[in-house]
Amino acid sequence: MPENPDDDPFHDCELGPDAVLGTRTFHDVLFTDDTETPMNVLTGETPAHSQAIVEEAKEFAASIDTDTPQIALPASVETQIETQSKPYTSAAFFHFKATGSLKRHRAYHAAYDSDAFTVDFEADYESGNLTITVDRTNES
Repeated sequence: MPENPDDDPFHDCELGPDAVLGTRTFHDVLFTDDTETPMNVLTGETPAHSQAIVEEAKEFAASIDTDTPQIALPASVETQIETQSKPYTSAAFFHFKATGSLKRHRAYHAAYDSDAFTVDFEADYESGNLTITVDRTNES
């Protein structure tokens, strides 16, 4: 344990680096062409604002101006109806909606921001799966 909390990227996390080291796949968390969309019960059609394809969602996520890579997550049907929004939203690749918990979100974020770790991810929009790999960097 580092003597100075500033030297420990996980000092304010509930989980330590062992919780995120290695490769983990989060299943069915990304926007896909099969993401649920609302349907007008009178016409049986999906409203125009909820019609989207994966390429459009990926372009939207990539267009967000941030240093942290973004992914396209599905928006709830309720959100789509209430805000008349697209069926996807953008979030950091380690967002708690993708990783399943705020604790894991914070740990992945700490690893991503630290020079002591390499963090890679693969977003498979066909399956909806997100794979995140965290390794310690080689210190020479």
